Amino acid sequence: MPKKHLSEKKCIWILYIFCICLFALTGCDGTPSGEKNESSSQSSSAKNEFSVPSTDEEIIPDTPVAASPSVDAKGSRDNTSVCLVPQAAGTVVYSNELAAIDVSNAKDGYICARYTGSCPKVKLQINFNGSDTTYKYDLKSGGYEIFPLTSGSGTYSIGIHENISGTTYSTCLYEDIAVTITDPYSPFLYPNQYVNFTQDSLTVKKAAELAEAASSDLDVVSSVYNFVVSSISYDYDKAAGIESGYVCDIDTILQKQSGICLDYAAVMASMLRSQGIPTHLEVGYAGDVYHAWISTYIQDVGWINGIIHFDGENWSLIDPTFAANSSESALKKFIGDGSNYTVKYVY
Repeated sequence: MPKKHLSEKKCIWILYIFCICLFALTGCDGTPSGEKNESSSQSSSAKNEFSVPSTDEEIIPDTPVAASPSVDAKGSRDNTSVCLVPQAAGTVVYSNELAAIDVSNAKDGYICARYTGSCPKVKLQINFNGSDTTYKYDLKSGGYEIFPLTSGSGTYSIGIHENISGTTYSTCLYEDIAVTITDPYSPFLYPNQYVNFTQDSLTVKKAAELAEAASSDLDVVSSVYNFVVSSISYDYDKAAGIESGYVCDIDTILQKQSGICLDYAAVMASMLRSQGIPTHLEVGYAGDVYHAWISTYIQDVGWINGIIHFDGENWSLIDPTFAANSSESALKKFIGDGSNYTVKYVY
């Protein structure tokens, strides 16, 4: 019996060596190596030729062909733009001969203000009761502008101030208002002075295009994020000469494909809000650098580019400026758990 077993092993080894030798004599396509003859060449060439198929014949090409846009490429999520329109309804207005503050829709997280005087430099200030942070905006003469109430329900102090000289201002209108915001996300869905968009904005139309293949809010965020960081380059010259009170035109940034951190954040925030995704535009310090970024809230849980995490319950950091101008490893190390970011203002 042991000899018979040894004999079987020898046979197996002989067969194995024979197979190896046979494989060595042939190419990967079964043609003997060194004998890539004419018929083989013709056969290979024939693979790349296409003829008109019969109606019941299915052709599967050797290499993938990029699919043209079709209904099949549309995701299950509705990508219709949802641009909320703030209104100065006129039902609750505080005013005088120089200015007006319309708080008719304060429950939705915004107020409307206008200045009709002749002073060339006017500031609007908003302070939430108990907060050390005062929001200061430039207010132009003319129609109503929109300003968010980003600290939730409570009492807000709102003032409009005319510049006298230097840093000295005179108050022309002031009011304390008690606000109960019905939906905590609505301040971050409406447009405002910093995140300024309408249904007709090119940026909004681009967002709808980017969201077409999405099946979830996370897909939309990912698509918009990747578009912004790959399409907009940082404008160092502009950053060096930027002045206080700068507010960007999102469509101009989209067309020029360059901007500063505030531009990146405003474009992305506008895109996401127009798709019904609540989004903060945040200004503060990234390390020791004054900077702007965005945070967004979605129902899904996931990652974008392995850098930004959404836990489905809390706001998480997305910084499109650093993502566009840093390596993934450097960005990951910097962002970490968000401890390198100090939020000063939320718009």
